[in-house]
Amino acid sequence: MNILILGSAEDAHATHLKHALEERGVEVEYWDTQAFPTQMKLSWQPDTGSGCLCWPEGKTIPLLEIHSIFWRSFTGVWIPLLPDAKQHQVAYNDAMSVVRSLLQYCPAHCVNTWQAYQFHQEKPLQLAKAKELGVLIPATLVSNDPKQVCEFAQTYQPSIFKPVYGGAYTQWVTAHHLQAERLNLALRMAPVTIQEYIPGTNIRVYVVNGYIYAAEIRSSSLDFRVDPSAQLIPLQLPHAIEQQCLTIAQAFFLEWTAIDWRVKPTGEYVFLEANPSPMFLHFEQQTGFPITQKLVELLIQS
Repeated sequence: MNILILGSAEDAHATHLKHALEERGVEVEYWDTQAFPTQMKLSWQPDTGSGCLCWPEGKTIPLLEIHSIFWRSFTGVWIPLLPDAKQHQVAYNDAMSVVRSLLQYCPAHCVNTWQAYQFHQEKPLQLAKAKELGVLIPATLVSNDPKQVCEFAQTYQPSIFKPVYGGAYTQWVTAHHLQAERLNLALRMAPVTIQEYIPGTNIRVYVVNGYIYAAEIRSSSLDFRVDPSAQLIPLQLPHAIEQQCLTIAQAFFLEWTAIDWRVKPTGEYVFLEANPSPMFLHFEQQTGFPITQKLVELLIQS
């Protein structure tokens, strides 16, 4: 049995899962797409479905012999800088097209799929879809219009902001951020996501192949990810929220996810985000929940 981990040995989560799978007697390789096409070789025949991946050291795995793929991280491809910018773009597009095609075609069971990855890239769409499912979401504006942003911030005080795509931590909206010159300059560069601040408690819920593990995250920081002293307290979710977690996972094409919620003092659960490739080691260590075991079972038994 061959299992691939999309990512590299530099990722502690990828390394941890690789070791756990190998302990079960499984052949596991990292598939670092950044090594393509300069180091890794990839061949595929769409008319027959045959093809293979070949690693720099010479190991070759036919596509049809890949049992499952764990999506830890996708960093695209890497093309050496070419003197002609147009040629460089053509080469990059060609390499990316092959990788994207293979990730969608490969008959192996992907946890999670390219479709799930793409859906997560459109976070405003994710929120809208959650709302359609009957899930409570924060009042949210995505905009590069300074007037709209200022009006939203005045309506919802306090409010927070973060990148639309991700890649940075959540911050408070302050008067400094709303200064006309600063705001106009920032919004000419990129739109922003601004949301009402939801007072209450952070809850993280992991869903693994239908199993649910939840914990309250006690932290004084606005974004608990920057708080090394945050406490994780296992909890039993209300049945209705468990069902919403399963509904969200299915609607977002996720067999494996971490769903972040904010619980108001009134007890209402407000959906924030569902991540298709979450970090889990610290959570597992602090709570004792068998996330690694469930991931291994999912990848082996699929």
